[in-house]
Amino acid sequence: MATQMFEGRGHAAVYQKYRFAPGKELKQTILSYLQEKKAIPAELAVDVGCGSGQGTQFLGAHFKKVVGTDISEAQIQEAKDTPCMPNISYLVCPAEELPFQDASVDVLASFTAAHWFDTERFMREAERVVKPGGCVAISTYTVDMSLRYGDCSQQLTRVFRECWDKILTYSHNRLKYVLDDYKEIFEALPFPDKKRVTDIYDQIPMTVEGVVGYMESASPYQTFKKNDPTAATSLLQETEKRMLETMGVSSRETPVEFWVRHVCLLGCK
Repeated sequence: MATQMFEGRGHAAVYQKYRFAPGKELKQTILSYLQEKKAIPAELAVDVGCGSGQGTQFLGAHFKKVVGTDISEAQIQEAKDTPCMPNISYLVCPAEELPFQDASVDVLASFTAAHWFDTERFMREAERVVKPGGCVAISTYTVDMSLRYGDCSQQLTRVFRECWDKILTYSHNRLKYVLDDYKEIFEALPFPDKKRVTDIYDQIPMTVEGVVGYMESASPYQTFKKNDPTAATSLLQETEKRMLETMGVSSRETPVEFWVRHVCLLGCK
């Protein structure tokens, strides 16, 4: 069964507000592969573990029909409450039990979610629902992020990493799949034509508030907050204060460059 970490309405709301959509380079990597395999234009794309719909909205611009699925009712409600294109819909279901007919899906995608799935059962579902000639695109961003702002980028990244590393000590053991760049998930992908791209770098437009909000949205932070709410809250407050001091600004709306590395698994049936 998939691991459930994003259930609460409060967490889902933070996730919707602060989680970023797939970046330009990741989107281009996926679209180039799908064009090469003649998988677009196509009828149906499914975004598994869609959360509050950031990746689903990207797919909506390229497919006739897009369905986002997630095991969390709260996440799906957030996705439904967000304005989107009329060709997008959402359903609550586990990644391992997709309500689609055999060989009915043109593209099966998942953004920063596959490490929560039961890998073996999810791959069986991918094999079942994807059409012959259909594709999968499974991606995640990694934990080695950095910040850039003027001439204090190194110091700013250090402040961020000190906080982030402390939060990551509360990580679920399934983070191991992210730390090994989805190698194990890639090996389980049952399609003969497949590749793993590990060096996709994207600059995500952010503000200081957005960076702190992103950390708040992470599942390890939510675990930390349940264990010690006072310490968790004060860590983020102190980190925001240190970031602003390092940058020499007072507004948490100050823009920063937030750099992430993506890993993407691509396969054609």
